[in-house]
Amino acid sequence: MNTNYQRRTKDQLAARVAQDIFDGAVVNLGIGQPTLVANHLPAGREVILQSENGILGMGPAPAEGEEDFDLINAGKQPVTLLPGGAFFHHADSFAMMRGGHLDICVLGAFQVSATGDLANWSTGEPGAIPAVGGAMDLAIGARQTWVMMDLLTKQGVSKLVAQCTYPLTGIACVKRVYSDIATLECTPQGLKLIDTVDGLSHAELEKLVGLPIAAA
Repeated sequence: MNTNYQRRTKDQLAARVAQDIFDGAVVNLGIGQPTLVANHLPAGREVILQSENGILGMGPAPAEGEEDFDLINAGKQPVTLLPGGAFFHHADSFAMMRGGHLDICVLGAFQVSATGDLANWSTGEPGAIPAVGGAMDLAIGARQTWVMMDLLTKQGVSKLVAQCTYPLTGIACVKRVYSDIATLECTPQGLKLIDTVDGLSHAELEKLVGLPIAAA
């Protein structure tokens, strides 16, 4: 198989996600890679970032040496607060998430099915620490759920699957998957291609995923 393509770095992937967030959107960035999106929002585009621990108006990561560890996101990472930003009880934060007040949430995943089922809180392996957090609330409550992840596991197995085998977070909730080699849409009919990195053909992508992918 031709491997003449370059995977997106984590920052390139975060920038690809940020590119599609529309002006005026209220967005929750999940723990892990999705938090990098805050550092790549295009200048001049107003996006209001919410964190489930009770922040609205979150800014990019602080410069080294300027961290305030009393100001952290849900992943316990230091963050900044934009002018007009606010703190509040996490019960109010979950009311925002469950009440349909978020336009987009960006989450990580262990598996995503072709029709948008999401598994991101446990592999079910013995000794694994379950980490569901607010993911179920976000996956169902946000108007759009996007996933940001590497397409393959470290063993080279696709995380895009016909049916999830790990415990589900939500059913048919994922609209788009942004990965290190391709961007895809999950539809009731299956996967649809949005874009790939340069040098990766449609046929190669389908072989890696092991599922049919409709053309863009």
